Amino acid sequence: MPTPLPAAALADLAHDPHSYAATGPLRVQHLRLVLAVDFAQRSLTGTATWLLAEPPTRAAELVLDTRDLAIEGAWLGESAAGPAADYTLAPADAVLGQALRIAVPAGARAVCLAYRTSPAAAAVQWLAPAQTAGTHPFLFTQSQVILARTWLPCQDSPGIRFTYEAMVEIVGDERGQLLALMSAENPQATAPDGRYHFRMAQPIPAYLMALAVGRLDFIPLGERTGIYAEPATLPKAAYEFADLDQMVAAAESLYGPYRWERYDLLVLPASFPFGGMENPRLTFVTPTILAGDRSLTSLVAHELAHSWSGNLVTNATWDDFWLNEGFTVYFERRIMEQLYGADYAAMLQVLGEADLQHTLAELGTDSPATHLHLHLAGRDPDDGLNDIAYEKGCLLLLTLEKLVGRPRLDAFIKEYFTRFSFQSMDTAHFVAYLRQALLTPALEAQLDLPAWIDGPGLPANAPVARSARFAAVDAALAQLAAGTAPAHLLPPTAAWSSQEWEHFLRGLPPTLPAEALAALDAAFGFTASGNAEILAAWFPLALRAGYAPADAALADFLHHVGRRKFLVPLYRALLAAPGGQARAQKIYRQARPNYHSVATSTLDALVP
Repeated sequence: MPTPLPAAALADLAHDPHSYAATGPLRVQHLRLVLAVDFAQRSLTGTATWLLAEPPTRAAELVLDTRDLAIEGAWLGESAAGPAADYTLAPADAVLGQALRIAVPAGARAVCLAYRTSPAAAAVQWLAPAQTAGTHPFLFTQSQVILARTWLPCQDSPGIRFTYEAMVEIVGDERGQLLALMSAENPQATAPDGRYHFRMAQPIPAYLMALAVGRLDFIPLGERTGIYAEPATLPKAAYEFADLDQMVAAAESLYGPYRWERYDLLVLPASFPFGGMENPRLTFVTPTILAGDRSLTSLVAHELAHSWSGNLVTNATWDDFWLNEGFTVYFERRIMEQLYGADYAAMLQVLGEADLQHTLAELGTDSPATHLHLHLAGRDPDDGLNDIAYEKGCLLLLTLEKLVGRPRLDAFIKEYFTRFSFQSMDTAHFVAYLRQALLTPALEAQLDLPAWIDGPGLPANAPVARSARFAAVDAALAQLAAGTAPAHLLPPTAAWSSQEWEHFLRGLPPTLPAEALAALDAAFGFTASGNAEILAAWFPLALRAGYAPADAALADFLHHVGRRKFLVPLYRALLAAPGGQARAQKIYRQARPNYHSVATSTLDALVP
């Protein structure tokens, strides 16, 4: 293999258009955070002390990103005992927030800030006991994409890394009853005094800062893995994720050692807006993957894979988001193949490609939004979080695998993660590294790299997945179309996985009448399913047909599940149904308090 690019080649990474801090001359290196958690006021209050990577040789500005934060003071040095620092807050931008500019004299090594969050901080969701699985309040943060700045004054760019230590104190009536956790070394039991200490020794970008506080218990699954969840949820979660240790071992066998010491999961309340979030050492996951049969755990494999692609080597800006997600989808499916076989991984790939085709149809195959390398300046970078980065990025790696062979691609990826550990990577530097370390001119011509990176839609050489297990599903669909009664299909479908049922529902004609859905429901119990993926595929069919027996289950789902992946298509289907707008508005008014701002920022514009 040719000599890889030196790490110094990454020193001139692209400017981040979504961070004021990226334009400043000074960089942070370490954070000391002290926070009080006040459920009564729905506020985080405390100090953030930033140690600089290098003290300036002359007077300069430390620029931090903030949004809706009350800055109560700034001091030079490592505490509020130091001399006051001059600072200004720039006018607010609706997406980027405000630049906090702090005057730093020559030789200064640290700046201490006192601040308070707003009760409406976009990253933080404060849940009442009724919104949880227990009898206590709960809070969690979601910092990706650029929401860390709403609960922490920081350099909120994925290209800027820092280590941190924190002390979090729970005040008020909940002191001594709740457990606090962060993306760091974590406690495993509740502290009677409500005080918790954290340390993250590996440098991370701000979007991987995470905090959760709730009535939580812990179960170990192995020497370095375990699960946190509310007591009512924990036994089910422990069963669902029993293979977690094997997942970590499978990942390491593919692409090298796990570099974050522990890998634990936190199962959040149902309002969590994503399937999972790869916070280092503590992946946040949705309870919607607790299907009871371990059929949806590929999501955990995905978040685990981020411990290499994303957390270890990070997209330098959100224009380069595919470098996080394309690698992670490819890695996720390799883990699932190693654990459960090629046929299982093929089902995941087929479903992923179907999702990609749906996204391409929505965006338009000629749209610049379908490029891997995005240009999101002037827009909310959350707009780039769709299946293009995930599935088109994965298909690029599958195309490389076909061209160079799996062993060579594996060696390349393993070296990539090793060579650029704890660094950021942008698209231009990755392409240069790929050309130097893997591609010959002949291979690059076959790959047609510009069509993948900066071209719309899918290149002509994109592979198409096939699944032998889905062939049996397609045969069942053909029997239904020929007039076979659904009940006659019960024996061959008894052992189907969640993925096979999802493919089945997607393959049904979208205009089936209500009586046909009633026969399917009687045979297979879709409306009463406890599997969120199956319900999310079933409800649009029921809405289009006016199948009333599913109405109550749909309303219950929308009231209790906050995962944006499900909410957006279901509200769209509801709005398109006869009389659906009034129903959607009524449900949304009632359910909106249960949703995180990541979901409501999309749904507020969707549901008039």
